[in-house]
Amino acid sequence: MTEVAAPHEPAGARRPHLRRAPVVATWAAKTVMAVTGLIFTSFVVVHMIGNLKVFGGAADFDGYAEWLRTLLYPLVPHEGVLWALRVVLVLSLVAHIGCSVLLLRRSRAAAGHRRRRAGLTATSFGARSMMLTGVVLLLFVVFHVLDMTTGTPPAASDSFVPGSAYANLVASFARPWVAAFYGITMALLAVHVAHGVRTAAGDLGVTGVRSRAAVTVIGGVAAVAVLVGNAMIPIAVQAGWLS
Repeated sequence: MTEVAAPHEPAGARRPHLRRAPVVATWAAKTVMAVTGLIFTSFVVVHMIGNLKVFGGAADFDGYAEWLRTLLYPLVPHEGVLWALRVVLVLSLVAHIGCSVLLLRRSRAAAGHRRRRAGLTATSFGARSMMLTGVVLLLFVVFHVLDMTTGTPPAASDSFVPGSAYANLVASFARPWVAAFYGITMALLAVHVAHGVRTAAGDLGVTGVRSRAAVTVIGGVAAVAVLVGNAMIPIAVQAGWLS
């Protein structure tokens, strides 16, 4: 049986497959990454400020931890605000990781076998290391929760006591390998934050030269503050200033 060609279509020609629109548009994925990234940046800055209360002694730091558990009580249940924050962070983490993987796959598919060859700058280093630093930070988050929140061995120290925030922190950082891991992770976090804030601003429509410069400064200040503020704690424990 002879194939009948459609009008204006050569005989035997195959019609191209219609490409379906992606479930998540690229602009939407970038927006989600930007918003969730800024949520995490805000959290780590506030968390760092709270962690500095450890230098006020056990009473101050344990009091701060108890304040977090009872925030807005009895208007909300005990630890209600804390759990609400945890849910928001977990959902943001899932969305952030999912969109990052999606965008990475699309970027690689679009690039094909082409490879960029350019000099290494601070900006390019931050961009190229985002996936690596992101994976390390994810592993750190899991370790940190097991170490400081749930007290699950072998992440947590043998002397972990539920509710004793100051004692658990000091006991954890008294282990040299934990102190070193924490310090290295904070350095990677600083790189991630500095580049992430700049990228998020661009994805959210900040394009002016002065505005971009201001965002770069803000991201850099936040990154340095988080690095110095958090890294001071394991150094202080190792030096014997906190015990």
